[in-house]
Amino acid sequence: MVNPSYKSSETSGAWQWQLQGAWGTFAAAAFLVSVPVFIEAPLVRHYPVLSVVSTLLWICLGLILIQRPHSQIWGDLLLGFSWSWLAGAIYWGWFRWEPAIHLPIESIGVPFALWALWKGVSKIGSLFYLGSLLGTAITDLYFYQVGLIDYWRQLMEVEPTLAMPILQQAIAQVRTPWGTAWAVVLVNLLLGVGIMSLGTKQLHWYAFSGAVLTTIVVDSLFLWFASCA
Repeated sequence: MVNPSYKSSETSGAWQWQLQGAWGTFAAAAFLVSVPVFIEAPLVRHYPVLSVVSTLLWICLGLILIQRPHSQIWGDLLLGFSWSWLAGAIYWGWFRWEPAIHLPIESIGVPFALWALWKGVSKIGSLFYLGSLLGTAITDLYFYQVGLIDYWRQLMEVEPTLAMPILQQAIAQVRTPWGTAWAVVLVNLLLGVGIMSLGTKQLHWYAFSGAVLTTIVVDSLFLWFASCA
């Protein structure tokens, strides 16, 4: 006869492991969303070719980690992250002056992510990538609706030391009632999608949620730094 207390302890331990795995996946996804913003962006401006080539490093590392039971989640995430890194390196390295092709280039990995989901492989990495892409699309939508595209082009054409007046004009546009209203609408959209994904209790959706919700944090930090500059 099975000891009831042992069975209860075993069930509790399994649930705790799942919970830790879920929030660990969420945290890892949140961390990886911030990498292109704070690490890749400065690198690609000066070394675009190196940034593109380094995608191979992320892919190789992901393939190694995904083979090991204790690092499968990281390996899967890195494979999805490699698409975000590659797309960012291509766009910000050579095409950053044209906002219209930003989203198409960032979507370079969509066919592969959808294929992986259809085949039932690399779900965590694929949904991380798609969540990150959704956050990017919402951010771009905000730029178009609030009239920030011209400032985007100007900022990409001037030296960083001359960017401050342009940045201040862009911030003034954000602080208008129209800019504030769109920010509230789109932030709530991201919050709704991200929180709903957490309700599935599945690791791949936690990765998706981590990518989506961290978009709000990253965009808010960027706005705060720009306002304080």
